[in-house]
Amino acid sequence: MLHYKRISKKPLGQLLLERNIITQEQLDKALERMKIQRGLIGQILVDMNFATEKDIAQALTCQYGFPYLPLSNYEIDPEVINTVPEGICKEYTLIPIDKIGRSLTLAMSDPLNTEAVENIELLSGCLVQVFVSTTTDIKQSIEKYYK
Repeated sequence: MLHYKRISKKPLGQLLLERNIITQEQLDKALERMKIQRGLIGQILVDMNFATEKDIAQALTCQYGFPYLPLSNYEIDPEVINTVPEGICKEYTLIPIDKIGRSLTLAMSDPLNTEAVENIELLSGCLVQVFVSTTTDIKQSIEKYYK
């Protein structure tokens, strides 16, 4: 099983506070909602309009060292797209963006989803590298490339 090493021990909420993305009051409200609703703090902050998807993606890059890749101007080769079926991309909110030899690069909204990475490695026979992107960017790219 894959495990990613944090490069920052600070929780996501703390990183967002330090970057002046959210206030302590907003974080407290989101943490309260998280107790009731369950889910990831980043998604809850987005749902409450306290942070943007991009804010969360960039904070994850600080926390774990994953590179951030906005997909809006990124062109993906159709051969790379064929590496991962559309259904899997939708299920895990990811999209293949590059392939060199046996190395496959994915953009993922949840780069900590080790199950997804392991499944893609089994499916593709490649070693996966992960970039972070927003859910919206990935969904738009899936729509664009899997038509």
